Amino acid sequence: MFKKQDNGGSLLSNKNINNEINGNWLSSSSNSIHEARLKAKAKRRLRKNSSRDSGRGDSLSDNGDAVRGTAVAPTSPKSKLLDRKSRLGKGRGLPKKGGAGGKGVWGRSGEVYGPEEVDEKDPNYDEAQENCVYETVAPPLEEKDFEKTVSPIVQEYFEHGDTNEVAELLAELNLGPMRSEVPSLAVSLALEAKASHRELTSRLLADLCGSVLSRSDMESSFDKLLRELPDLVLDTPGAPQLVGQFIARAVSDQILSKSYIESYKGRVGCQYTRAALDRAAVLLKMTMGGLRIDNQWGAGGGQRPVMQLVKEMNLLLKEYILSGDIKEAERCLRDLEVPHFHHEFVYEAIVMVLESKGDKTFKMVLQLLKALSASSSITVDQMRRGYERVYMDIAEINIDVPRAYFILEQFVDQSFNTGVIDVKIRDLCPCRGRKRFVSEGDGGVVKLESY
Repeated sequence: MFKKQDNGGSLLSNKNINNEINGNWLSSSSNSIHEARLKAKAKRRLRKNSSRDSGRGDSLSDNGDAVRGTAVAPTSPKSKLLDRKSRLGKGRGLPKKGGAGGKGVWGRSGEVYGPEEVDEKDPNYDEAQENCVYETVAPPLEEKDFEKTVSPIVQEYFEHGDTNEVAELLAELNLGPMRSEVPSLAVSLALEAKASHRELTSRLLADLCGSVLSRSDMESSFDKLLRELPDLVLDTPGAPQLVGQFIARAVSDQILSKSYIESYKGRVGCQYTRAALDRAAVLLKMTMGGLRIDNQWGAGGGQRPVMQLVKEMNLLLKEYILSGDIKEAERCLRDLEVPHFHHEFVYEAIVMVLESKGDKTFKMVLQLLKALSASSSITVDQMRRGYERVYMDIAEINIDVPRAYFILEQFVDQSFNTGVIDVKIRDLCPCRGRKRFVSEGDGGVVKLESY
């Protein structure tokens, strides 16, 4: 009897242990509720995973067990970042905003934006800005920046000589009240430059008047030049005469009125201003006699006709033979600004020696070529080309000058001895074959011999 009670007690205790979870006594109904909660939790977890990775194909059976579908390779994280589809698991899987949304996106491809209508109810709406036109405005050029900005434009113009480019560059600047300072700055720079640059400056002033500068701007600028002549003379002693030539050229080009010089009569106290105005008045009177002021400065070396350059070189040589001033001849040759054409000067000098009579021209030309070679005014290449041109034309020169070969040989030898030419040029000197009778032992046969 006692034994049966023990068995019965052990069975009851086992039953109670199975119904106890986490220290709580559960009935059969509470046990089923707990299982339903676990299934619902598993479904939520699986639904969440399926929305993040639709390639797994997981599903739940009726009893809550996960069933694996067809294995699909999961997408890479990079493709997930670039995917424009919705990630909420809703919708039709189309890109958000039709592909027009997202960072760095300006709209759909091919979309054309129309004019945006102004909302008059907008608190920031301003009726005064409705028909407002915006444009870029350059600030006026200040006096301290004027010379630093305009001087490079003028200096570059001396190189290319294109007045249209200068006009375009000045039009881009807001000169303002400094507009009348442009001619005075250009003339002051030209005073220290070459004659060809002064000619370019006169052309520039004529082209700028009307399009960029007015006649009143020109008059104000020349008034300033006349006032500053005492300072300009310190750097350029001939400034009064040069400014007078600029004034005469400006009156001739009709950028200054004819009464401009007359307006200064009786009220000039500076001697330099008076000299400049007198120079301009004299040049204008000479125009009545046929003088052309439009080319008073002369053209640049590369712009002159060849025949004009040859004529000026011949005049230079003739003046040198009369004066004997080597430095003046060198200065005049340099003012021609044709270093690439100096071989013509050498050619004309040697031809003058061949056509001259006596030793005066021979010695003076030799001294001149020696001085020009020593100072590098004429380069070695130009000197060589000049001698070679004489060698090529000596046959034609000999027709007019029978002693041309003999004089040329002597001149070439002296040029080599003084260092004007080298031995290669000397050896190229042509020699004319001449007839001579030999001794009677040869039977009086005429023999040809060349030296």
